[in-house]
Amino acid sequence: MRFNFSNQPYLKFLKKINLGFLKSIFFITSLSYFCIYFLNNIDQISFDVNLERNGINLFLSFLFCILSIYLNAYAWKYIVRWLGKEFKSNNLVSFYVLTNILKYVPGGVWHFVERFNFIKKISNPQIALYSTLIEPYFMLSGSFLLASMGLIFSPFYIFLIVPLVFLNRKFIFLILKILGSLKGKVFEVLRLSNSRDQFEERINIISFFPTRALFLEIGFVLSKFIGFYICLNTFYANNSLNIIFLLVIFSLSWSLGLVVPAAPGGVGVFEACLLLFVGKSIPQNIIIISLVYFRVISTSADLFLSLPFLIRKLYKRI
Repeated sequence: MRFNFSNQPYLKFLKKINLGFLKSIFFITSLSYFCIYFLNNIDQISFDVNLERNGINLFLSFLFCILSIYLNAYAWKYIVRWLGKEFKSNNLVSFYVLTNILKYVPGGVWHFVERFNFIKKISNPQIALYSTLIEPYFMLSGSFLLASMGLIFSPFYIFLIVPLVFLNRKFIFLILKILGSLKGKVFEVLRLSNSRDQFEERINIISFFPTRALFLEIGFVLSKFIGFYICLNTFYANNSLNIIFLLVIFSLSWSLGLVVPAAPGGVGVFEACLLLFVGKSIPQNIIIISLVYFRVISTSADLFLSLPFLIRKLYKRI
């Protein structure tokens, strides 16, 4: 299997752009946008919740957030398998779940570093690096595929399937080269080179298209959306919005939060984008309350599952 992609000029161009600065600006702008909306509606916002009446809904939202993390973890397992490393046990899934909280740590690379080190111990550095690096692209492709359902509203959404077109054995190295240029910090921390020769030598992709991993990533985004939708209906019983419309704007907003690593876990960016896309379709105070509760529930799910990992790390430092 040969990949004849040379060092294209646009890759050099990407390296010259100060993407970190641009992402930081986007993050600060998004966070400011959300804060302005929050302050403008603060007199109409109340976070009091009747647990007797709404507790079951919030717990269901929490369970769907838990489910989404496990679906994401299984997707990563099948990404590793697609790249040529078979795992018979679920240790990979468990480790992914335990380290998921690290995405909130400033820097945005420490969950990658932990997973890289874990895979490297039982495989080779190339599979460890590329399976870690490509996972966000799978997530983005799955989210964009769901957002492309907006085709029923506008032909523009057809372009959202473009990332999916490149998610195959023929173009995967090109995608990895681009991701390597965008995530130079990962290579710097791991001290590895993105070498085509090493890729061809150590990677043995088992099929043309990673169907199972992609379906699991779609399930991951859908579970997140259901968790959010439950929160929204908890505070907005008269919600009459088209559920496809909500799914489209949720997927787009979540995708933007994913691709702006200056925002830990997409905090601020996801919320601001969803506020912008929803517009006045939902009362501002309602959508803000729903977003805040969903963020707390989603982060609590990450923290709940990662607690054993955090305790073990803390114990080693004492």
